Amino acid sequence: MEMANLSVLLVWAAATALAIAMIAFAVDLARLSGARVAERDAAREKVTVAAGGGAPEAEPAPGPAAAYGPGNGTAAGGVSRKGAGIGMALSWLAAAMLLAAIVLRGLASGRTPWANMYEFVLVGTFVAVAVFVGVCTVREARFLGAFVAGLGATFLVLAQNVFFVAATGLQPALQNYWLVIHVGVAITATGIFTVAFVSSVLQLLRDARDEGTPWLAAWRWLDQTPSPTALEALSFRLNSVGFVLWTFTLIGGAIWAEDAWGRYWGWDPKEVWSFVVWVVYAAYLHARTTRGWSGRRAAWFVVVGYACVLFNFTGVNLVINGKHSYSGLT
Repeated sequence: MEMANLSVLLVWAAATALAIAMIAFAVDLARLSGARVAERDAAREKVTVAAGGGAPEAEPAPGPAAAYGPGNGTAAGGVSRKGAGIGMALSWLAAAMLLAAIVLRGLASGRTPWANMYEFVLVGTFVAVAVFVGVCTVREARFLGAFVAGLGATFLVLAQNVFFVAATGLQPALQNYWLVIHVGVAITATGIFTVAFVSSVLQLLRDARDEGTPWLAAWRWLDQTPSPTALEALSFRLNSVGFVLWTFTLIGGAIWAEDAWGRYWGWDPKEVWSFVVWVVYAAYLHARTTRGWSGRRAAWFVVVGYACVLFNFTGVNLVINGKHSYSGLT
């Protein structure tokens, strides 16, 4: 029980770290946005002064190219990136604490630690945070930090307050090596889908702001995110990886179902919704690669797909009775 209690404490600590990271990333975006406005105002003053003679200086083009240069702690114009640095450090710390909490949960229960809703959320959140920090090691993606950290903190608080169950052994139906493979791959895919979802939501917001949507005029921090095209490309890459993993999830689930219940497919609610998720993401990838769908249509596809993923991992387990009901709050 000591390991189980320590696991719970580490989850709360990780949630706290992510909440603080969210604030740090938000402060970083706000500082960059304020510096951008000041830079723009200064450029306009130069244009006004130069209007009487000589060619006016061009106003700097909006965008994150200078602010989000790779591997530095100071943006163009001398704006400190300490907020982003703090957010990244806390994200790494949260990922480490979550990993430790998951391992301790497994040791306390004597099994693979993803057999119920509480554990699904822990592992899925860990994967999402790990994917975020992993992406940031190969490209500049700290603009995602406030949103990934915010979602992660929210998921962990919900896990502790709504989905928590004591660390116990497995039900007979779950005592199979396919639990490690099938469920583990599914949760990994979900974590990747989470980061892709954040990128698509930012794409929708940035695209709407660029088109002059009135209620987004005050959201100057959106100017510090990449272009909608770049955000869409990031989401597409992540969703492609997630889709491959989800395909294996369906295949592995069918093999396990045949071993456990004597049939590969039985229209169980969980099976149906897992297939719905696969169909939505398959349609998204097909439409984007062969039909030329891009922009908002593609982004909304991702949003719908992620909503199906969330319902598959929550609503199907908690609301609809089926052969997978044991993966809920039990």
